[in-house]
Amino acid sequence: MTSALASDTATALVQRRTLRLLFATQIVSGMGVSIGSSVGALLAADLAGVGLSGLAQSAVIVGAALATIPATAIVHRHGRRPSLAAAYGVAAVGALLVVVAAVRSSLPFMFLGFFLFGGATAANYQARYAAVDLAPVALRARHLSLIVWATTIGAVAGPHLAAPAGTALSSFGIPTLAAPYFFSAILFVVTGIAVFALLRPDPALLAGTAGGDGGGHRRLRDGWRAVATRAPAVLGVTAMAVGQMVMSGIMAMTPVHIRGAGHDAALTLRIVGVVISVHIAGMYAFAPLIGWLTDRIGRRPVIFAGIALLLSACVVAGGAGYDSARLGAALLLVGLGWSCTMVAGSTLLSEAVPLAQRASAQGLSDLIMGLAGATAGALSGVVMSAWGYPMLALVAAIATVPLIVLGTAIRTGTYAVK
Repeated sequence: MTSALASDTATALVQRRTLRLLFATQIVSGMGVSIGSSVGALLAADLAGVGLSGLAQSAVIVGAALATIPATAIVHRHGRRPSLAAAYGVAAVGALLVVVAAVRSSLPFMFLGFFLFGGATAANYQARYAAVDLAPVALRARHLSLIVWATTIGAVAGPHLAAPAGTALSSFGIPTLAAPYFFSAILFVVTGIAVFALLRPDPALLAGTAGGDGGGHRRLRDGWRAVATRAPAVLGVTAMAVGQMVMSGIMAMTPVHIRGAGHDAALTLRIVGVVISVHIAGMYAFAPLIGWLTDRIGRRPVIFAGIALLLSACVVAGGAGYDSARLGAALLLVGLGWSCTMVAGSTLLSEAVPLAQRASAQGLSDLIMGLAGATAGALSGVVMSAWGYPMLALVAAIATVPLIVLGTAIRTGTYAVK
C-alpha cells in the first residue's frame, strides 16, 4: 500500500513537471505558428493568385498530417521527447524555406516550405496527448485543455507581431509578407531544444504507451483497427476532423476576403492581425472551461455544442461583408466550435482505445484531421474565387452534416456509447 502511494505521488510530480514544460513551450511554439499562418495565404496570393492561395493552408495542414506518421513511429520507439523535438526542427527548416522562396519568387520552394512548416502544428497537437499520458482519469480533459489553452498567449500575440516582423528585415531585401517566417524559425528552434533537453522522464515511456518497436505505417493500421471497432473513438475522430475542416476553410480565406476591401498592405495586415488574434483566442483561450465542461457534463454534449458554434460562425461570416467586427465575431465563434470538438473529441478518443494502441490511434486521428483540414483549405480558394466568401461559409456549414448524423445515431442507440 505504501509502495503504491509512493508510486502515485511520484507519477503526480512528473505529471506536474510535464504540464509546466508543455505549457511554456506551447506559448513559444504557438507564437511561431501564428506569426507565419497569419500571412501565409496573402503571400501565396501574391505569388500564385487568389485561386491557389488556399493551398498555402492546405500545404501546412498536409505537412502536419503526414508528419504524424514518423512522429508516431518515434513515439513508439523512443517516446514523446525526440518526437516533439524533431517535428519542431522540421518546421524551422520549412519556415526558412518560405523566406528563401519569397526572395526568389519560387512557388515550388514556397509550398515545400509550407509543407515542412506543418511540423510545428503536428508537434503542438501531439503535445496535448503528452499531457494525458500520465493524467488521472477524472482530470484528463482538463489537463489536455490546459495545454491547448497555453497556446493562447503566443498565438494571440503572433498575428499582432506580423506587421513589425514584416518590416524588420526589409533592409536585407526580404519581402514584408515573408519576414515573419524567419522569426517563426527562431521560435521553433528554441522550442525544440527546450523539449529535447527538459522533457525528462518521458511521459509516454513512463506510462507504458511507448518504447516498443515497429514502423509508423503498421502502428497507424493498429490505430485504425482500434478506432473503427469502437463507436466513442469514431465519434471523437469525426468531431476533430469536421471541426478542423470548417475552421480551416473559413480561416484560410478570411485574410484574402479582407484584402478584397481595397485597403493598402499595411492596413490589411493590421486588420488581419486583429481578426486572426480574435479567432485564435476563440480556439484556445476558453479551453480550460471547455475541458472542465467535458469532464463535468460529458464528451458528447460538448461536441454538440461545438457543432452549434460552428454553424453560428458560418451564418455570421456569410453575412459579414467587409465588416471587420462581424468577421472577427465569426472567427471567434469558429474558434470556439473548433475548441469544443478538439478537446472533447481528443479526450473521447484517448480513453476509448486500449493503452497499447493509444499512441497509434492518436497519430491516426491527427492524420485524418489534417487531411480533412487540407482538403477544406485547398477547396476554399477555389470556392471563393468562383462564388465568393458567402458561398464558402455555406459550404462550410454543410460540412458539419456528417458529424450531426453520427452524433444523432449514437444518441438514438445505433451505437452503444456512455
